[in-house]
Amino acid sequence: MRKLKLWPRPPRLVITLMTWFFLISLLSGCGKPPNAIEKYILEYSSPVIGARPQLDQNLTVEQFAVAQAYNSTDMVYRPSPYKSDVYRYNRWRVNPGYLVTDYLIRDLRNSRLFRGVFLGPNSGNSRYHLEGTVEEFQELDEPDGWKASLAINVTLLDTVQELMPQRVVFQRNYRAVEPLVQKTPHGLAQGMSQAMENVSAQIINDVYQACHNRPVVQGK
Repeated sequence: MRKLKLWPRPPRLVITLMTWFFLISLLSGCGKPPNAIEKYILEYSSPVIGARPQLDQNLTVEQFAVAQAYNSTDMVYRPSPYKSDVYRYNRWRVNPGYLVTDYLIRDLRNSRLFRGVFLGPNSGNSRYHLEGTVEEFQELDEPDGWKASLAINVTLLDTVQELMPQRVVFQRNYRAVEPLVQKTPHGLAQGMSQAMENVSAQIINDVYQACHNRPVVQGK
């Protein structure tokens, strides 16, 4: 019968050291708490548009789309041209499309310039519909300072028109760039809030003026 070759047994000291190394590695891994994720929203007062007569019209705001580069809750920053990165332990509370839509609807309602403002698509009988896309929602790290950059494209539609080309009242781009008081994610949230306040005021003013100048249609 062929005898099996037996390997020499490792010394007791080696076994002890290996056991302690394994236990220390296990305990250090289990005892390390996970990094907390900080979440941010926008915060600003609705812009004061000024006293104007309320339009006897309803306005529906469709949920805004988002460019794919910003279509997540990541807080995006551009450290240099052609580069993009995100804050590892900081996030927006929700997608920028929801942030922009929610705050714009809030501001439109607080302006009291329309009889009613609704979130589409099934939100009542509104003559005017506002659609949009968030095209930029990021921090710019530039030689002259860090900035919050917000860009939105919106389209205002008049639904009483039968043909689509005639339905488009206007399509416009809006952009605001605000310096950051703090070079931190918290500072980015502050700067983006200021940018949103400025853009919101411009959109509300333009939408009101465009609707105010449209001819009155009976029953609408």
